[in-house]
Amino acid sequence: MTETIESAARDDEGRPTREARRRPRVHRAWIVAAVTFVTIIGGAAFNSLPGLLIDPLHTEFGWSRGEIGLAVSIDMALYGLTAPFAAALMDRFGIRRVVAAALTMVAAGALASVWMTASWQLMIYWGLLVGLGTGSMAMAFAATVTNRWFVARRGLVTGILTAAGASGQLVFLPLCAWIVDRHGWRPASVTVALAALVVVPLVWLLMRDHPADAGLAPYGGAYVAKPAPARGAARRTVRVLFDAARTGPFWLLAGTFAICGASTNGLIRTHFVPSAHDHGMPITAAASLLAVIGVFDVIGTIFSGWLTDRFDARRLLAVYYALRGISLLFLPMLMAPEVQPPMVFFIVFYGLDWVATVPPTLALCREQYGDDSAIVFGWVLASHQVGAAVVAFLGGVARDVFGSYDVVWYASGALCAVAALMSLVIRRARAASALPGG
Repeated sequence: MTETIESAARDDEGRPTREARRRPRVHRAWIVAAVTFVTIIGGAAFNSLPGLLIDPLHTEFGWSRGEIGLAVSIDMALYGLTAPFAAALMDRFGIRRVVAAALTMVAAGALASVWMTASWQLMIYWGLLVGLGTGSMAMAFAATVTNRWFVARRGLVTGILTAAGASGQLVFLPLCAWIVDRHGWRPASVTVALAALVVVPLVWLLMRDHPADAGLAPYGGAYVAKPAPARGAARRTVRVLFDAARTGPFWLLAGTFAICGASTNGLIRTHFVPSAHDHGMPITAAASLLAVIGVFDVIGTIFSGWLTDRFDARRLLAVYYALRGISLLFLPMLMAPEVQPPMVFFIVFYGLDWVATVPPTLALCREQYGDDSAIVFGWVLASHQVGAAVVAFLGGVARDVFGSYDVVWYASGALCAVAALMSLVIRRARAASALPGG
């Protein structure tokens, strides 16, 4: 992690400048990555809430689980659809401004929900405001930071930043579950709002948009001048989508990632707690199990990043999806009023696999689409969240109709098998990875 003195930091005779000699041994890229990690944790705090609040909102307001699931699905869909535009907006206005505004939107949506009295307000506060805010800090944010600040260790850094969302789950799920159980759902919503607001000053003071802002080269690379702000962000984002959509790998990546979202955020994160509660398990115990997923998610994602730097990303994805599908088929048999060892095994395994798919998916985007890979990944992430949104809604409807979540677990397991096959047929990129129109 030590900083290499680049040619841009040398005098006319090739000797390091006084400023370069004074620079700390830790490269600034790692500080930016640390701020990004904490920011994603703060923004991800809201993601701990929906699964905890389905039953309390149903009890207090009489809203159906389908209605509540629809609000969650709007949030997830907007989260995904905002991501590619957020990547382009970061090119235009800078990372700091976009992320600070996004955190403020998350806080506003979470805080406003305290006073809601109708389900349409839930759609606005949870769906619109929080969806747009969290979407602006989605994985495309991590991809932008990684692409700008790192040349070496990209897979590892991607894994670490991806694990930040799980770390937020680890921190906030038990806390919010305890608050909901002891004090009700409103104080939990306020806690999430405060978590987002606390991160804003940190972003503004420590985040930098580009290595050149600090007079540095990216970690492991040569100095590059900061490019001029990219205008026409929305137009560029749509153009990149149309160009990518003319290639087969894009649809395979989008399809597999849609199934990834359906089987994680849409399924487990939204419906695991109420499903376990249906079988007599206390909410706090079920939430603690989700938090344990977060622990092993961090380990699995970082390890996946390490593997992605060394092995074929397509084969890694196939293994991840196949194992995930098999585990989901066994889940209905593991539900019980008390936590049993087989359920603990499922939680540990699912945690290791949760977003292990992100580093190889991002690596394939980078391999296929070069400089536009962050925006392409944003669109692939949009498919992830659309898949999550569909299952978040249909899972609630299935529970209302069948009185059980079993059919949703089985269907998601079958979809994961399809994703494994799709991963294997993604072709390798040719020598120069670029979009047809780029």
